[in-house]
Amino acid sequence: MRLAIIAVAAAFGLAACGSTGGASGAVNGSGFSAAGAAAPYLKIEDAAAFGKQIERDLAAKGARLAIVFRAGESRDKLRDGIAYSHGAFWVYTPITLDDGRSVHGYAVYNLYRGDGKTLPMDKSYLHQDFPLDFIAPTGVDDVGVIIPSPEMQRRILEIMDSPAYRALHIEPYSVVSNPHNAKYQNCTEFMLDVIAAAMWETTEMAQLKANLRAHFRPTIVKTNAFERMFAPMADASIKTDDQSGEIVTTTYESLSDFMRANKLTQEIYVLHRDKATAAP
Repeated sequence: MRLAIIAVAAAFGLAACGSTGGASGAVNGSGFSAAGAAAPYLKIEDAAAFGKQIERDLAAKGARLAIVFRAGESRDKLRDGIAYSHGAFWVYTPITLDDGRSVHGYAVYNLYRGDGKTLPMDKSYLHQDFPLDFIAPTGVDDVGVIIPSPEMQRRILEIMDSPAYRALHIEPYSVVSNPHNAKYQNCTEFMLDVIAAAMWETTEMAQLKANLRAHFRPTIVKTNAFERMFAPMADASIKTDDQSGEIVTTTYESLSDFMRANKLTQEIYVLHRDKATAAP
C-alpha cells in the first residue's frame, strides 16, 4: 500500500513546477541543481546549446517576451493530455556578466515550488534565472512556445516591471491548482493570472478569477478515487481541496487554447532540439 501511495504521488508530481533554481544550489554558477533530476537527460553542454537555440529562435521572431514550457520527465511518464510540466516567461533584456560586461539575452522568470528544505513543498516563490537553468532538467527534446501578440507582450512586460507582478503571486502551492479560484497557484496558473491581468487590465484577483471562470477552460487531470484520496497524504505539494468534481489545472495546452481563442498570440509552436549541435 505504501509503495502504491508513493507511486500515485509521483504520477501527480509529473505535472509539477520545478523546485530547481537559485534556492536549490548551482552547477558552474548556472543556478541549476541536479537535485531536481537525479539522472539528467541532457549533458550540461547540450542543455546550454538547446538554451541558445531557443534564444536565437525567439530573437529571430522579434519576441521581447515569450512563454516557454519544458517537460521534466520523458513524455511517456507524463499524464495523458499534458505535454509539459513547467513553464516560465522568457524576457529579452540586458544581462550583466560576471566580468561586468552587459549583453542582451533572455532572462527566465519562474514560479518554483519549495524543495522541502529551504521552503516547504506546499509553498512557492518567484525566481529569475537563465535558459540553461530552465533547460537542464528537461526530459525531452522539445519545448512548447507561446509568443504573445506585440500588444500583449507590452502589457505583460508592464506588469512584470511593477509591484503588480509579485502581488499576483499566491504563495500556497498545489501541483494541480484549480485556476478558477485563488486558494493555490502553480507555475502555469501564475502565468495565466498575469496574462489575464494584462488582457482585462485589472490586478484585482477576485475579478480575474470571476472572468476566468467564465472564459477559461482548464485541463482535466485524469484521476481515480484512489489517487484523489491518497496522493495528498503522500505529497504535501498535492492539494485537492480547491477542486469540485473533476480535478482541473492550467497547462500548456489549456493556456495556448485560451490565448489563441482570444487572439492574444503572435505564434504558438513546438521547437525541437537541434541534435546536430550536441556535445561529443
